[in-house]
Amino acid sequence: MESASQDINLNSPNKGLLSDAMTDVPVDSAASARTSAPEGLTVAEEEELRSELAKVEEEIGTLRQVLAAKERHCGELKRKLGLTPLDGLKQNLSKSWHDVQVSNAYKKTQETLSQAGQKTSAALSNVGSVISRKLGDMR
Repeated sequence: MESASQDINLNSPNKGLLSDAMTDVPVDSAASARTSAPEGLTVAEEEELRSELAKVEEEIGTLRQVLAAKERHCGELKRKLGLTPLDGLKQNLSKSWHDVQVSNAYKKTQETLSQAGQKTSAALSNVGSVISRKLGDMR
């Protein structure tokens, strides 16, 4: 800390004994027992927010329990229907592949590669014709 920005307490019994990083702290057991409210909040507002926080955290816990129960039930239904995790994976892969095939990027890439293949085929055909002609001329 810079000494110019420090608030110096000349009445401190520890005056001159503390390092630059240490400051005088008032000793008030009631004030130190509770945390101070953030700036702009009254104690009543802070208590209300803490109460709401506790309720929301409790709701989150309840929702997690409900979700876990529903996931177990879903697993039981799938097992009774004979659906295996492999079936789910196959279905997900099939859907994902379909989504890729209908995407604009896939269609453009497919069109570009098709054109490139046609051009390559034509070029190789021309090279083959030239080689055949040259071999015919050599005989």
